[in-house]
Amino acid sequence: MKLQDIYIYPIKSLGGIRLEEAVLEERGFRYDRRWMLVDKAGMFITQRTHPILALLQVEIVGDGLVVFHKQHPERRMIVPFEPVSQHRMQVIIWEDTVEGQVVQGEVSAWFQQILGLECELVYMPLSTERKLKEKYAVNGESVSFADGMPYLIIGQESLNDLNSRLEKPVPMNRFRPNLVFSGGTPFVEDEWKEIKIGEAIFKVTKPCARCVLTTVDQTTAEKGKEPLKTLATYRTFHNNVMFGQNMLLLEGEKVRVGDVLEVVL
Repeated sequence: MKLQDIYIYPIKSLGGIRLEEAVLEERGFRYDRRWMLVDKAGMFITQRTHPILALLQVEIVGDGLVVFHKQHPERRMIVPFEPVSQHRMQVIIWEDTVEGQVVQGEVSAWFQQILGLECELVYMPLSTERKLKEKYAVNGESVSFADGMPYLIIGQESLNDLNSRLEKPVPMNRFRPNLVFSGGTPFVEDEWKEIKIGEAIFKVTKPCARCVLTTVDQTTAEKGKEPLKTLATYRTFHNNVMFGQNMLLLEGEKVRVGDVLEVVL
């Protein structure tokens, strides 16, 4: 088995970026989900309730991010790596309330205009620690603005299995993984407890429960019933539809496409 794809999603719920190699950090790949849109009350905003977010693509440039509308690429905004504003606010993501740093009024205004929503773009400074639940953590790890875990891995064969059951196949971007591997059998990742990719070692913590975000077409922002409807017929466990495995980093500094994946436990 080998590492086939690496993805990061710098701004939560916006378009992802495929990389050839990525730097590993405790809370996830460098730049992965370190930014997030929130409403005026600080509640996180995602494609679950605002599918239009799928139409915003992110790219990394020299000193920050470029965000642009997929259908109107001339509509773009630069998001600096270092927030200009010193304003901090309490933001809510699932059960956690943590401190986020507002990037810049001008940036938030651009998002408000594009999305038609009252919102702010916030950054997670290093001083903000969003701790993993104790039952999953090994050394009191923190996580980014990801839903729950620093890393998500899915096998290409698992997607192939799902697509063989669908009338219209879906791409991997419906599931927003960080790592995609080739080889093995469908859902072989369900059996793992610890894996090694290149020189990096990861603990596999729990299956990833899927939601309506998987039904949003990442090119058009249209919502449907698939693939969640079909996935639910054979991947439902304890009332949750599972696809992919969450992980945390035990050791390692970098992974590259083509790295060998070995099962440790």
